[in-house]
Amino acid sequence: MKLSVYPLNLDLKTTFRVSHGASDQRRNALVKIEHDGMVGYGEAAAVFYYGDTQESLSAYLNGLPPLGNDPFALEAMLNALPEGPHAARAAVDIALHDLWGKLLGQPLYKLFGLTPAPLPQTSFTVGMDAPEAMAARVKELNYPIIKVKLGADEAEACVAAIRKVSAARLRVDANAAWSPDQALDLIARLAPYDLELIEQPLASGNAEAYRWLKNELDQRGIRTPIFIDESAQDSRDAARHAGAVDGVVVKLMKTGGLREALRAIHTARAHGMKVMLSCMIESSLGVTAAAHLAPLCDQLDLDGPLLVANDPFDGLRYDGAAPSLPDRPGIGVLPRQTL
Repeated sequence: MKLSVYPLNLDLKTTFRVSHGASDQRRNALVKIEHDGMVGYGEAAAVFYYGDTQESLSAYLNGLPPLGNDPFALEAMLNALPEGPHAARAAVDIALHDLWGKLLGQPLYKLFGLTPAPLPQTSFTVGMDAPEAMAARVKELNYPIIKVKLGADEAEACVAAIRKVSAARLRVDANAAWSPDQALDLIARLAPYDLELIEQPLASGNAEAYRWLKNELDQRGIRTPIFIDESAQDSRDAARHAGAVDGVVVKLMKTGGLREALRAIHTARAHGMKVMLSCMIESSLGVTAAAHLAPLCDQLDLDGPLLVANDPFDGLRYDGAAPSLPDRPGIGVLPRQTL
């Protein structure tokens, strides 16, 4: 099997702001794995809070040893990958699964024993901005599920402004921007606004801080569900936070691909936690790959392609907030041009 690596630069429709910073372009990497005239495609999205760059992802991928000649030996090939960026390992995992499905002539969801319809609706993400600007954006979108990025400043003002113009299901994502005391105060103040969940209020790496926060919220009768994202890289992290949070956010770029994502989903379920399937800012390639696991999840946050102006792949389709998988072999994506 031959592995090739290419830059994948995604231009955003609007500037995307989170507590970590703002961007107008995401610089990802594309992987092609060829075998007997078939091509499997994979995407690596640079996860900036893990220190990834397009250059570091490409360097890892270009330095990989040969994969071998048996495209069905997925577990052995993936276990043999050297340590490195999870997003880069995810690109190889995705490409191998795409190739696997194409060689068998079946969509990936069927090989996982899943049915593709109906999938949960997906949220649409609104980046940080002034309260009135965020409210105007939410009103313009008229989307049934909105995820809003918040820092500590003006958090309540932003949610209040949005609630004045929208009855949408609201999810809040703090991207680890709040201290424990700030989180306790802000979650209490945001509770009257009927939030579906609050994602990653605290910094990652401290499950006990989440345990403390959950206990404090329970004592005050505040039932807003808390999900972790940056704190839940893989199945071990999901197990580590059992009893401390209500749900985990699973992303292929964190888990290192579909196989570990499956383990993370089942681990969370075994510990009574909900699962939201999400993505980084990725093309339809990476997001469609993730969507093959959507039937196993409670909530979706798979809006990556909706944020991208130059998506080079045709894959997951959207009817408003309702995504649907392509019924094609493998991941089911098609390049819009020669790659």
